[in-house]
This record gives sequence, C-alpha cells and structure tokens, in this order.
Amino acid sequence: MIKFENVSKKYPDGTIAVNNLNIEIKQGEFFVFIGPSGSGKTTSLKMINQLIRHTDGHIFINGQKNTDYDLYPLRWNIGYVLQQIALFPHMTIEENISVVPELKKWPKEKMHKRAHELLEMVGLDPKSYALRKPHQLSGGEQQRVGVLRALAIDPDIILMDEPFSALDPISREKLQDDLIALMQNLNKTTVFVTHDMQEALKLADRIGIINEGKLVQVGTPDELIHEPVNEFVKKFVGGSDEFAVQNINIADMMMPLPKVVDKSMKSISASATLDNILVSLAETEQLTIEEDGKTIGMINHKAVIQYLATKSEQERWQRYE
Repeated sequence: MIKFENVSKKYPDGTIAVNNLNIEIKQGEFFVFIGPSGSGKTTSLKMINQLIRHTDGHIFINGQKNTDYDLYPLRWNIGYVLQQIALFPHMTIEENISVVPELKKWPKEKMHKRAHELLEMVGLDPKSYALRKPHQLSGGEQQRVGVLRALAIDPDIILMDEPFSALDPISREKLQDDLIALMQNLNKTTVFVTHDMQEALKLADRIGIINEGKLVQVGTPDELIHEPVNEFVKKFVGGSDEFAVQNINIADMMMPLPKVVDKSMKSISASATLDNILVSLAETEQLTIEEDGKTIGMINHKAVIQYLATKSEQERWQRYE
C-alpha cells in the first residue's frame, strides 16, 4: 500500500531529518511512527502526502510513486488529522466535515447524508451536533470532528500527526478506544505519529521506532517488548525481562466472561506469572482464567499489551530521560 524505498530528507543547511528509510505499510494496517522529539517521525508522515518533499529515494502508493500523482487528487485520497484540530470557527460542524466533499463538488444532499452518517459513527447525534459551531464542543468532540473531516470522502489512507496529545487523559483514552473501533470497521490504512509509547502499544498493528532520522526497529507491540534489537529500543519501549519474573495481579488485565464459554478454550491459573501467560498466549488467541476450580475471566494478547503499557509508562520515560 505505502512503501518507502531508500527515502531521505535533507534540508539546505545540511540537516538530515530522515536518513534512508525503508519500510512497507500494508493495506488496512494501523502503523505507528514513534521516537524522541526531532527524530524524523512527523517528517516521515508528511512525505507521504507531499506536505514535505523527500530529497532522495521513492515513496510508492499502490505501486505508483507519490510524485507521479497529481497533487490535489493525491491529497484528497489521503485524510489528514492534526494535533491542532483547525476547525473553521465560522462554519457549522456539518460544514466543517463537508469541506473536501464541497471542493469535489458533491451534491448538497450527498454531503448532508455523509456528514450525518459519520457523526452517528462516533456517537455524536446529528440532530444535536450538525448545526453547532466548534466553540460549542469540548476538545474531545472537536477532535472527533477532525477525524470525521479526514474520513469525509472515504479516502484509502489516513494520516494522523499526534492527534490526541493536547487532550486530557480521560478524553484521550476514550478517543483511542473510539479510533480502534472506527478503524476496525472501516479498514483504512492508517499512519499515526505519537511520542507516547502507551498510545502506540494500544493502537498499533506494527510500530516503527525512529531515532536521529533512522528507522531502528519495526515490529508488533509484542515483538518490540520482547525482542528489542538494541539497548535504545529496550529502554524506549521498556523491555520485558523485569516483568517476566514478577508475579502480577491478573485481575488487572482480566476481561469478563461471555455468556457462553467455549469449553475447549485453554485455561491458566489466576496465580500465573506474566511469563507463563505470554508463553500460553503464543499458542492460542485467548485463555480462560481459573481460581479454586472456577473460571473467573478471560485474557488475550491485546489485554496483556495494554496492561504492560499502562503499568510501565512512567518507568519507561524516567529510564529514557
């Protein structure tokens, strides 16, 4: 879907923002770039839709160089969500969502229908929200509208540049959950930039860690936690050795049981170590949890990743600093 082939960005003063980036982002994948400030992650994102032009190498979208596309059609097929929401204050919410459809000269009824459809997708009742102005919405609601505007013409690719970093923790977590559900339903290829490892671990199918313009490691959240390629990645992500030997409170990552439990599902003791759980999950998608002969809950890989991200966030950043 998106392929970086020996891509670099060098500025006239000699600064190399991105150095020989090679990566392929798959159709429908949620890919996250993460790294320290100034590492090149946002530059990498912006080169996809040519907001920044790369100086060497090639970027391919569906097998065609992005520089071979006409610029405006290219950007219309790539939704873009910023940290600064940048809604037009004089426009209604429906009008904000319809900015690109209007540029493409969609009929008014089609724009109206699409805006209302998208608002419903994120739990904003069109009857209550469509005619409001941005200042009448909370920060989280405004950012939802920013995401919807990027989705308005149903683009194949969504780019998100630290879209939730300015929000309070509760709004941020809710939007992350909403985004996971939304992207699973829409199956968009999403490239997301963040400086927050917890957010990356929660959202990503795969993560690319960038440092000083170079791609250090690409992998799933599990691979980065348990198979860091060097000390930088281990410190940045947090590593797994210290967790593997700990006894943990399995209730912190336990999910409730469904009404009907598959009796063939493998089980694990409520007193299991994290290492025991990870070994078992390598063989199956989910496990039931047993205590005193009773099944009390379930656990899967995603629940473990989110637990590790939450548990270790403060320690990770302290070690990195």
